[in-house]
Parts: sequence; structure tokens; C-alpha cells
Amino acid sequence: MPFGMDSIWLLFAMAYSAGSPLLQWQTLTLIFLSLSILVFSHWLTPGGFAWSLVKTTQTHINGPFGFPFLGQFFMFSSPLAHSKLASTAKYLNSTGLMAFSLGFTRVIISSSPLTAKDILNSPSFANRPIKESAYNLMFHRAMGFAPYGDYWRNLRRISATYLFSPRRIEGSSFYRKVCGERMIEEIAVAMKRERVVAVRKILHLGSLNHVMKVVFGRDFDFNRGDGIELMDLVREGYELLGSFNWGDHVHFLGWLDLNGVRKRSKNLACRVRSFVGKIIEEHRAKGEANGVLGDGGGDFVDVLLNLHGEEGLGDSDMVAVLWEMIFRGTDTVAILLEWILARMVLHPEIQSKAQFEIEEFAGRFTGKTIPTFDSGINELPYLQAIVKETLRLHPPGPLLSWARLAITDVHIGHSFIPQGTMAMVNMWAITHDENIWENPNNFEPERFMREKVGVLGSDLRLAPFGSGRRVCPGKAMGLATVHLWLAQLLQNFRWLPSLDEKESVDLSERLMLSMEMERPLVCRALPRKSGIVNG
Repeated sequence: MPFGMDSIWLLFAMAYSAGSPLLQWQTLTLIFLSLSILVFSHWLTPGGFAWSLVKTTQTHINGPFGFPFLGQFFMFSSPLAHSKLASTAKYLNSTGLMAFSLGFTRVIISSSPLTAKDILNSPSFANRPIKESAYNLMFHRAMGFAPYGDYWRNLRRISATYLFSPRRIEGSSFYRKVCGERMIEEIAVAMKRERVVAVRKILHLGSLNHVMKVVFGRDFDFNRGDGIELMDLVREGYELLGSFNWGDHVHFLGWLDLNGVRKRSKNLACRVRSFVGKIIEEHRAKGEANGVLGDGGGDFVDVLLNLHGEEGLGDSDMVAVLWEMIFRGTDTVAILLEWILARMVLHPEIQSKAQFEIEEFAGRFTGKTIPTFDSGINELPYLQAIVKETLRLHPPGPLLSWARLAITDVHIGHSFIPQGTMAMVNMWAITHDENIWENPNNFEPERFMREKVGVLGSDLRLAPFGSGRRVCPGKAMGLATVHLWLAQLLQNFRWLPSLDEKESVDLSERLMLSMEMERPLVCRALPRKSGIVNG
């Protein structure tokens, strides 16, 4: 009989039937040793416990053993998970593909552009594993987590044709500029009052208001009423989606709801349905009163209400799609801009070079301010290089935010990946690889002046928005927003360190839902003569 649980049950029967206490003690000792051997035989499988449960004659993918049953829980739930996974893959010579376990969940992770491309572009990885919090928050009906199929393809078509088309991005540029000018005014007020500015809150609220205008067609006052409620909904949503839930990986623990994720996310979903549903009804009533139901020229709600037939969405699906837009559009822009400004404080020579480029460009226009049209940003190559270099050093989604799920058995190179395996790409590891990038830990925007490297997913050396079927649909709008706001912020202010050493720039990272600065940036923003704050 092969060694396993059948053998252990036989030993239990022997111990029960043994008449001698000594024989019972010896048998129980043998049971304990047998269980220990069984546990360690599973634990010592490359990749850990979850991979030991795979019945295959093919060679296991190399990976750390992890803790018995827990796997790499402590590494993966760390605020530095991206760098720890990169170091482990490098140590095990497994940057191409590394296996590890999270409870009963099998995981593979790529730290190489070649295998990353195979994962992200393969139809076998067209689905995403959905966390319980994301499911309860209705994201399984939104583009990010919806299963691959007709419904997902319809959402993708709506996104490309209506929501994030070049025409719509260009059409919203005026309001982007207005949002940037408001942030400039808030920064100037903060400097007069405090002599320093904590930029995170200003950037986050500015980004949130921009998204709300594009999605819902409304401005929000975050000091009262709906604005306060909206901030609370977004804050709790970020906490839930960014938290590690054991129920996602050890399913028999799910019913215990140890972290309270299920209860909190269901309560939040009810509030979201009420909040977003009310706005949808207001748009519907307004459209019917005017005899026109969303002519396509308004906000995202108008667009969705104007869809009919196979493209049309029910109210619950509209709530899910619109709610996801808020999450995908707010966090990334604000966090990326904070990282960029931190780098500008630390690298004044790079800041000056970018400001000179902006002055030359803006000088062609009346009032010497950055124009509203996004196509003009293409004439600021050094500013674009700064954004790319920040995306390389500090990618907001270092593990590409959300993983993929193998929907069939598949091979990546010579490695066999069984159906149901979670696949991830460590973009942070790729963008910090000395075999790919010269001086990878240095901030050098000039590298992108020497070589053209795209960031929209075609070049897996730098693909912060993903690639393939599940690439971020709002990447072009996000970049347009970052480029314009950065140009405005650099044109109007000289960014300098705080005079208080306790507020010095700290580039320590913390991975939550996105990778943010562990210590929020506090610095000085001195008005420049060419800025609008000087009239």
C-alpha cells in the first residue's frame, strides 16, 4: 500500500485495537511520525503545499517551499511583496517563472518580459481570479473581473467605442485643465498657510473630482453632503480591495469571515447601489424630461443610458461598471503624480530641464499657458520621459494590480500550468532588472530620450497598464491626465524640499491596492513668475 492517508487510518485502527498500553503508545508515536512525514513531503514540493496536490508526472516549476499549509502568506501580504518576490525569484534563478502557494491556491509569477508576454497574451489566461471583496462589491459584472465571454466582450467594445475613444478623451481635456488649475490654487493656499504642502490629499481629491465629472457629470464638495459620503465609500472600497483575505485561498475558512471582509463589503455594496443608482435615476429623469435619453455627448452615465439592444446594460450592471471606473481612474493618477513630484524635489536639475521645455512650448500660445488639447503634450518629449521613468521605478501596480487565472491546462515554455492556477507578472522586478535596464535603480529620464519605449502594453519591458486582452482600458485617458497636470504643476511651481528635516523626502514604498509612498510627500511649492498663480 503506498504511504498516505489510508496507511495512517490503518495505524489508527491498530492503536485502537491494541491491548497493551506500550503497544498503543508505540503505535500513536508511529502515527505522529507518519503524519509529520506526510506534511513535510507536501511542504517540500517545489512551490509549496498547493503544488503538492497536483497529480502530474511533469517536472514541477521551481519555487520556495513556504510554510506548511500557509505557503507564502507572510511574503505576499507584506507591504514590500513585490521586492521580496523579485529577490526570491532571483535567488532561485527562477525569474522566468516561479511557483508558490497561498493556502490551497497555486500561483506562478513571471519576472521576465518573455514569459510575461506568454501569460498576458494567452487566451488560456483570459480570466481573473476574483476576490470575495471584489465579488461582493459587484466587480464581477464590471470589466476588470467579468469572466471572459460575450458579456465581457460587450463591455470591452463599449469602453473602446464610447467611454475611452480618442474623441471623448480629447473632448474632456478642458475640464482636465480646470481641475489642474484648481489644484494649483489649493497648493498656493496651503503654502501661504503652512509654508509647506502635503500634496497627497490635494492630488487625490483633484483626481477623484475629475473622475466624478467624467463619469457622473458632477462636481462634488468634499466638505459636505454627498461629497463626504463619496469619500467614505471610496476609502472603504480601497481598504477592502487592498486587504488580504484568507477566505480567498483557504476556502473552508471563508464561512468564518475572520477579517470581516464579507460583512463589510456587502454593507458597502448596498450603499454604493443606493449612491450610484440615485445618480443614474437623476440622469434618466433629466434625459426623459428633455425628450433625449443620453445623446452620447455627455458623461459616462449618459453614454450607458443611450445604449440599446445587445449593447444595453441593466441598472445593476451600470452601477458595477461606473463604480469600477472610479476605482481605476482615481488612485493611479494621484499616486503616480506624488511619486513624480517627489522625484522633482530630489532632482532639481531634471525639474529645471522639464520647466524649460514647458516654457518654450507654452510661449507659442496666448497667455503662455498649457493649451487644453492633449495632442500638444506630444511636443513635450522630456516631460513624457519623466513620466515613463517614474512608471519604471515606481509602477503603481508593481504586480499589475490584478492577477490572471488559467481557464485551461496550458504550457508556458516547457512548464506545465494546470487549470485553476493564478498567474501574476512582477512588473517591478522587470523594471529593476539590471539585465534589461542600465543603472536600473537610478532616476534617468534621458534613457527614454535615447530609446523609444512605449508604455501601453506592446513592450513588456515596461507595461505598467498590463497587456493583452485585459490591458487597462483607460490607460490613454490616465496618461493624458498625468501629462497635463504635471505640465501645469511644473509651470506654476518650483518644487523644493521642506526646511524641516523630519519632512525630508522618503522614497520607501508600501504596496496596498497600489504602490504608494510609505511617508506622504511634504515639500515646498514656490510660485514661478510664469505661473497663473502670479496672475
